[in-house]
Amino acid sequence: MEFSSKLLENAVYEMAQLPGVGKRTALRLVLHLLRQPSAQTEHLSNALLEMRTTIKFCSKCHNISDVALCEICANPNRDEAVVCVVEDVRDVMAIENTSQYRGLYHVLGGKISPLDGIGPQDLNIASLLEKVKSGVVKEVIFALSSTMEGDTTNFYMYRQLEGYSVQMSTIARGIAVGDELEYADEVTLGRSILHRIPFESSLKNQ
Repeated sequence: MEFSSKLLENAVYEMAQLPGVGKRTALRLVLHLLRQPSAQTEHLSNALLEMRTTIKFCSKCHNISDVALCEICANPNRDEAVVCVVEDVRDVMAIENTSQYRGLYHVLGGKISPLDGIGPQDLNIASLLEKVKSGVVKEVIFALSSTMEGDTTNFYMYRQLEGYSVQMSTIARGIAVGDELEYADEVTLGRSILHRIPFESSLKNQ
């Protein structure tokens, strides 16, 4: 792809680094910004810069937040005895959109994936163990995607927690095997949360 401007080429290159954005799409987006008032581009760049420099991670559940304790963890009406373990903030948003869950969350920040060099030590698993050790948590729901990496991560957490007096469950398989949680429709995801099953039962079906 030939560019008449080095500045345009640099902007397209950076835009193309975003997931799912190829060079042609990046060029279309950059040209769109060029046609808009400069204030719009400034608002976009300022919003991205402010997000990157000031955003926080909840000290309790590792969810993305504007303050030290996210709104979910700070809500006294949430059931702190039930913790739903998810991969990232997209899954929190997906489950919240169902309006079927009133417990708290624990965001791992990924899944165990040896091929990608991601091990248990790279995830927020240690802090999950500390929550369970506190005795406040009575149920842990494994709500990771039904992929090989998700199942591996679920099983690892199960082995770490099986010595404690905590109920472990997993979302019902209304979510198709291999599906990412964030793409499930709200009705299916909501039913999967409501009709969760003991994690040991899911092991027998594998």
